Amino acid sequence: MYISVFRKAHFNAAHRLHNKNWSEEKNKEIFGLCNNQYYHGHNYELEVKLGGTIDPDTGYLIDLKVLSDVIKEHVERKFDHKNLNLEVSEFFDLNPTAENIAVVIWKILRAQLDSKYDLSVRLYETPRNYVEYAGK
Repeated sequence: MYISVFRKAHFNAAHRLHNKNWSEEKNKEIFGLCNNQYYHGHNYELEVKLGGTIDPDTGYLIDLKVLSDVIKEHVERKFDHKNLNLEVSEFFDLNPTAENIAVVIWKILRAQLDSKYDLSVRLYETPRNYVEYAGK
């Protein structure tokens, strides 16, 4: 029997959308206010979805405390109250768009979780703007 479980998490982070290969004018044209040279922040909401088969011995897909701990250790501690451009190595050369942040988080979690689980992440940059990535 296939089932999905979800865990929500939260982190606050600052970033600047900027392409180093473009002029200041083009960056402002494409990214607008998100290109602020002094950065800007978001209260990100993260939803992690795991799918798979229920373990007949435990009745769990995964112990949600284990999933919570993985997210806290490898995502929240890494991203919370950070300037993504300056403090998170994955974004030194990668524009920290919501799309790229979601892919980076997915890769971090994929490395920590058993491959028997299907994994997707949904990242809300605002209550109305979100992205979802499932590794495809």
